[in-house]
Amino acid sequence: MKSSNSRPSRVGRNPFVHELKFTLTETIKIGLMSVTVFPVRLLLVSFLMLLAWPFAFAASLGRSDSAVEPQSWWTRFIDLCLRVIMRAMWFCGGFHWIKVKGERAAQSEVPIITAAPHSSYFDAIPVTLTMCSIVTKLESRSIPVWGTLISYIRPVFVFRSDQDSRRKTVEEIKRRAQSGGEWPQIMIFPEGTCTNRSGLILFKAGAFIPGLPVQPMVLRYPNKLDTVSWTWQGPGAFKILWLTLCQPHNPMEIEYLPIYTPSNEEKENPALFANNVRKLMAKALEVPLTDLSFDDREISLSQGPLRIHDCSSLLEFHRLVCRLGLRAGRNDKVLEEQARRARKLQGDGLSLEDFSQFLNLPVTDTLSQVHSLFDQHGDGQIDVRHHVIALSTVHRPLKSMETLKLAFTMYENEENGYVLKEDLAAIFEIMLGVKKVELSGLFSSLDGAHTAKITYDELHHFIEQHPFFVQDYLDFENHPRKRCFGQPKSCNGHNKDD
Repeated sequence: MKSSNSRPSRVGRNPFVHELKFTLTETIKIGLMSVTVFPVRLLLVSFLMLLAWPFAFAASLGRSDSAVEPQSWWTRFIDLCLRVIMRAMWFCGGFHWIKVKGERAAQSEVPIITAAPHSSYFDAIPVTLTMCSIVTKLESRSIPVWGTLISYIRPVFVFRSDQDSRRKTVEEIKRRAQSGGEWPQIMIFPEGTCTNRSGLILFKAGAFIPGLPVQPMVLRYPNKLDTVSWTWQGPGAFKILWLTLCQPHNPMEIEYLPIYTPSNEEKENPALFANNVRKLMAKALEVPLTDLSFDDREISLSQGPLRIHDCSSLLEFHRLVCRLGLRAGRNDKVLEEQARRARKLQGDGLSLEDFSQFLNLPVTDTLSQVHSLFDQHGDGQIDVRHHVIALSTVHRPLKSMETLKLAFTMYENEENGYVLKEDLAAIFEIMLGVKKVELSGLFSSLDGAHTAKITYDELHHFIEQHPFFVQDYLDFENHPRKRCFGQPKSCNGHNKDD
């Protein structure tokens, strides 16, 4: 699969992975703090959270979900009490001094604050300091104690079980932002997920659709040992809490940047508005922009013997199919139906018009870009089987063997189930995101007389017996083995940093 030159790939370090490595001195410090300071801090933090609960519960009684009542002396008193209690809680957790730069704009000036990078549940600190509303999943409301505190700040709840959730969430954000100061400010983390702060991933457009001025807010955790990052691959929630409470001091910086007022073009194009704000925040943070999004996380975290080795072309394909609406609602039955239809074509080339009929979609610029990714010979014809394999890969990147089985159903001989060597190479090129796969190492290691063909069962069994299959038995451009310089052990898959 080819990569388009229309958009450079800027992935770099995987933002969804966080690895903690300790020196001997740090290990000793954590051990000492674990039996001395940690239990005391955990007890105090728990007590203060419990102390805050009755205030938040009392303020939430009889309150409407669709309107905001005027503040009385009683609600102002509760608000003050909660701010003091929550600040004391963070202090007891080691966040002794929180440095604040810049000045937060009033709600009447800016209804939405965009915060980044989002890397931890400790990002709740600026929320509790300001009592801004947030966007959170509905399930958060059922968390004991903490759920009541979340409900107090009148969040915008996301109903993930509702297929129309995204549209309703955006409408609610827009309604509150345009209420003329009736609702509290909304603090939105537009990345939509936690990262390791190595770069800013793509922003979701929800905060920018209203087309109103926003105030960017950047967060920094200057600790030498990063114990706060809570990503998709790394330490779990309790380990993060334990390690953070074991630090003598946890510095944090909050910086409010100047208000960003969108141009007319940005008001009409929320994606442009979001990207320009992202650039501004990345510059303030002195971190790079990363062309990954929340929806790309599984592709970038694929694992197993057939994990994706180069995500760039598949990530580009994924963004295009999302734009076409092909990613949403894809299930195994739909993929199997497409595979059945693709098999009937037996590799016959499809033009752009034929491809649009195959997908039952109109010819658009986006569809043309998808088609061009598979136009290997530049003749305007594609093998649609390649598209089905790529779609299955991005749909279920953690289930590579299912994609491999689907690919075999399109290529295998009906009589004996064999797939030819050159066809298997094409399958691996798409699944792994690499170029020029060479299978000599694989076929020379197989038993039997058929040296240029293989069945799915034979390949499946071989892969099960060789967990470092790709590293040891395949060859392709930029193969990790080619960078070893005489150190094969570190490049045969045993080193997870490879």
